[in-house]
Amino acid sequence: MAFTPAKWPRRLRSQEWYGGNSRDTIYHRGWMKNQGYPHDLFDGRPIIGILNTWSELSPCNGIHMKELAEKVKAGIWEAGGFPVEVPVFSASENTFRPTAMMFRNLAALAVEETIRGQPMDGCVLLVGCDKTTPSLMMAAASVDLPAIVVTGGPMLNGYYRNERVGSGTHLWKFSEAVKAGEMTQDEFLEAEASMSRSTGTCNTMGTASTMASMAEALGMALSGNAAIPAVDSRRRVMAQLSGRRIVQMVKDDLKPSDVMTKEAFENAIRTNAAIGGSTNAVIHLLAMAGRAGVDLTLEDWDRCGRDVPTIVNLMPSGKYLMEEFFYAGGLPVVLKRLGEGGLLHKDAITVSGQSMWDEVKDVVNHNEDVILPTDKALTQSGGIVVVKGNLAPKGAVLKPSAATPALLQHKGRAVVFEDIDDYKAKINDPDLDIDETCIMVMKNCGPKGYPGMAEVGNMGLPPKILKKGITDMVRLSDARMSGTAYGTVVLHTSPEAAAGGPLAVVQNGDMIELDVANRRLHLDISDAELAERLASWTPQHERADSGYAWLHQHHVEGADTGADLDFLKGCRGSAVGKDSH
Repeated sequence: MAFTPAKWPRRLRSQEWYGGNSRDTIYHRGWMKNQGYPHDLFDGRPIIGILNTWSELSPCNGIHMKELAEKVKAGIWEAGGFPVEVPVFSASENTFRPTAMMFRNLAALAVEETIRGQPMDGCVLLVGCDKTTPSLMMAAASVDLPAIVVTGGPMLNGYYRNERVGSGTHLWKFSEAVKAGEMTQDEFLEAEASMSRSTGTCNTMGTASTMASMAEALGMALSGNAAIPAVDSRRRVMAQLSGRRIVQMVKDDLKPSDVMTKEAFENAIRTNAAIGGSTNAVIHLLAMAGRAGVDLTLEDWDRCGRDVPTIVNLMPSGKYLMEEFFYAGGLPVVLKRLGEGGLLHKDAITVSGQSMWDEVKDVVNHNEDVILPTDKALTQSGGIVVVKGNLAPKGAVLKPSAATPALLQHKGRAVVFEDIDDYKAKINDPDLDIDETCIMVMKNCGPKGYPGMAEVGNMGLPPKILKKGITDMVRLSDARMSGTAYGTVVLHTSPEAAAGGPLAVVQNGDMIELDVANRRLHLDISDAELAERLASWTPQHERADSGYAWLHQHHVEGADTGADLDFLKGCRGSAVGKDSH
């Protein structure tokens, strides 16, 4: 597929604000000059918005994001553009309540209107924590002005007593060890100090690193962007090069709709399988595709990812961290391997203006214990699995590379928690009627139910199970889980319990069958009994009566289509109303 650049020069969108000498133009231009800008900056050079999600309450989007913005500006100036930094909504998983996912769509809406309503000809999406990446990409797809992604990069490796510590992954591991009596609370606190030793996002292949990889695999970031550590000088070089590139993208009129095609999304799905990426990528890519007008479904996830080996040996699926991934060659090596295996749409256009294959065909793998040969893959079928059945008519997902193989075909007795509070109240009770053969079921934690769909699906096991040396059980919910988490965890069950899906009527003692090989999730009761239970069901979750929570609960769609707000799907373009001044 070839991209044909637009003819240059042409009248830019920003000239609607700043071009000419009318009263309205002087109004807009004159106020901008109070910042000390010379008159000739408004002469028709591209104005680039640097949409910065930096926030001191979003630790993954820390102070280094302000430094990266300065490098982006330098690149824009060098290429003849006019950079303007714009702070935008920043939703961080580790601070927002009830969950950052509830605010992904609000951020996307706010950023979309920020781009559309202001004099930008193109934009740089400066993102970090996992929700900022999809929210800004959703916004860019909805407006369809030239846009390029620059991620903040992962933290450096953590170490505790000479053991690599992966952010998130070891939090779950150490927490379970404390409950099992294998680690003291003081040791846990000592380990805490080693978990986050530099600025940046999670250093595992959690959702932040996964979404950085998805941006690159989609072609929306320059090649090599995903893995560079946040504090590495090469991260700043990447920012400056991206600043240069966005100016040329505006001149060429290279837009998200040219890059985010069905083929690009299929490349991203296969990449997610190869890297052992987060289940959260399913929801985010479905939402982005919905904004871009690309027909992407859960079936595409299963179809494209089913036969892709997981070759990136990173936590939570493997043993290394993002720092080693970068030193090994990063995502370009993975993309090259996919291309060599016939699993990449090589002609997909990237923001560089070149094809994906042209970007990666000559890269070298510098460590085959980090990026594994195919015959030594962590799993030969690493894609996100989509299971369906009477318990999940619209699907549920599971990450095989993080699961226990023996549990991928399992039948067990349901132990039901009505919501997260019910789980917390019961899980540590020694009298809880549960053993390792049971299936833990949690309801009312989906997009409407929590609300927002929190990362609580990887329910910690009961202490009495952990003390037996058991580290995994089948867990089932309509929630999400952190991309840093692991285990045989069935997530995103759709329709969710709060919407009256079959999950809502599962009872203690019901038998549930999980059969990953045959993509089946079955509640072992008759169709008649299931229909009877559903007919008598009434909502149990808390409902908001005002504010954004009300808007979200009334308009959020299911996880199976990306959990976007129903009125935000599709591309609305960059046109704005007439100037009233």
